[in-house]
Amino acid sequence: MEAFLISTAVIFVAELGDKSQLMAMTFAARYRARDVLIGITVATAIVHLASVGIGYFIGDAFAEYQDTIAIVAGVAFLGFALWTLRGDELTEEEADKARKSQGAAILAVGVAFFLAELGDKTMLATITLATREGWFGTWIGSTLGMVAADALAIVVGAMLGKKLPEKAITYGAAAAFAVFGFLLIAEGAGLVGA
Repeated sequence: MEAFLISTAVIFVAELGDKSQLMAMTFAARYRARDVLIGITVATAIVHLASVGIGYFIGDAFAEYQDTIAIVAGVAFLGFALWTLRGDELTEEEADKARKSQGAAILAVGVAFFLAELGDKTMLATITLATREGWFGTWIGSTLGMVAADALAIVVGAMLGKKLPEKAITYGAAAAFAVFGFLLIAEGAGLVGA
């Protein structure tokens, strides 16, 4: 349950202001929100299953080095904080592709999200979480966190017709990553209990 709650919160925050949210808004302008959410969910579930598999085996293989893994994970989360501050924008070409994509909506959205998430910070964050938490809870939680954040983008975009305040989202997400990173480093260094 802890893995589920942590990964849901971390990935939800990581996804705020991410390029995937912009893709979700763009696809929602062309397709039904239900189809966009199904495509996002399927793609996310597949990518995050691979991510937790990688993270689980790394964590299992290096079980005796959990303190070191905690410190490395903490440093990774500090990197995610900086990555979030750098920003992630959808180029005009990517937005145009999303608007013009042909074929079944679910397939178009699913393939686009699958490719966009490979190597993305949410995938890397999921791998990092799975090195320390249970794989199943991390998988379900990270998938739910990402889908919830993208669903929020679709709903808010549709209802308000304008963006969320980007700076507040960016700084909030970066701060959350930094806090989580510092806590992991402190735990690995033995400054706080696991």
